[in-house]
Amino acid sequence: MIDLIIEHCIMAVAFFLPLSLNVTSVLLAAGGFFWLLKMIMAKSIFSQRTLFDGLIVFYVIWSGLSITNSPDTDFSSYNYYQLFGRYVLIYYLIVNNIQSQEQLKRLVKSMMISAILVVMYGFYQYTQGMDISTLEWVDDHQFPEIKIRVFSTLHNPNLLAGFLVIMSAIIAGLSCGVQKIRHRVLLYGLLLMLAACLLFTYSRGAWVSILAVIVIFSLLYSRKFFWLLLLIPLLLLYGQHNAWERVLSIFNPTDTSASMRMALWESTMAMIMDKPWFGVGWGAYWLAYPQYDFYIHNAETTIFHAHNMYLGLAAEIGIPGLLSFLAILCGHMLLTFKLLRQGSKWMAGLMLGILAALASLAVGGITDYILFNIQMSMLFWLLLAIVTVAWQLEKRQWKRR
Repeated sequence: MIDLIIEHCIMAVAFFLPLSLNVTSVLLAAGGFFWLLKMIMAKSIFSQRTLFDGLIVFYVIWSGLSITNSPDTDFSSYNYYQLFGRYVLIYYLIVNNIQSQEQLKRLVKSMMISAILVVMYGFYQYTQGMDISTLEWVDDHQFPEIKIRVFSTLHNPNLLAGFLVIMSAIIAGLSCGVQKIRHRVLLYGLLLMLAACLLFTYSRGAWVSILAVIVIFSLLYSRKFFWLLLLIPLLLLYGQHNAWERVLSIFNPTDTSASMRMALWESTMAMIMDKPWFGVGWGAYWLAYPQYDFYIHNAETTIFHAHNMYLGLAAEIGIPGLLSFLAILCGHMLLTFKLLRQGSKWMAGLMLGILAALASLAVGGITDYILFNIQMSMLFWLLLAIVTVAWQLEKRQWKRR
């Protein structure tokens, strides 16, 4: 009975993750409580070892040590325990309590149903014509025609776009692993919905990230996917004139967003040079930035992150912390690659999708840092947990053979 409760908590966490952080946090805590209760009742510790325990422990400890460099150690400590508690719990809760492929399928299905709701709310925002001009998400001088950027339940167009790219990659992978035509048609229909909503975010970084997804599918599944590289600019050109202008603006040095990012990167590099080992402290980028403000020169402006995942991590937790994070990311990506060759067809499709999703995060991290958001970071650790569960399931199959 308690196993069923834990499973339902995990499914609910996956469902509510993009919808409500507060509800997700309560459900995650409930899952952790019942997992602890299960161990107390059995008088035994149910915790499976994984290939990444050492790296995760190092990443957690090193990030904790960085707090000593923070301008506000109380804030960094509170932020650290709040966030790492969620990330580590969601990873090990799934790894230790999802024990079959059927459970894994239900978990992925929960994520897909949730994605449908996110997309539907995004379409609602677009049809209602929500004006975002006051939210400073678009340069009014360069893009005066763009008045609508959907953000759905994730409160920011770039975060929504990152979520949609991840889910699009997973759904595309699943479509490669199903055999029934009606299932494939349903997945294609959902993929088109996500693609349309992604277009309405006008997120240039996410549009670049989707290229990484296409390249992964082209190299590892079918060369036919390379044709999408020609189809995308045609769709942008003839379907959304504003979208095409947004793409071209990536190469425009006068674009305020691009110039702002380059200025932030310069400031962030200065932080790294000053404190290369432990950084400026976990979550303390916004506190340290005023000392390195070479561009804005406005003490009232708060900059929360560097708009570059790699520089941001190195600035906050030092270069060793960044390297441990990259080792965790690349290690899980390597597992997905191995499972492409050794897993069942459905599992191989799921792993192909997750590999492409993680690749999109790696590419998107060059110009943005969506993992700064708690929900997106929880989704990241959830995906890593799914990869580890898949690896454990396949290892059991190999032993039986």
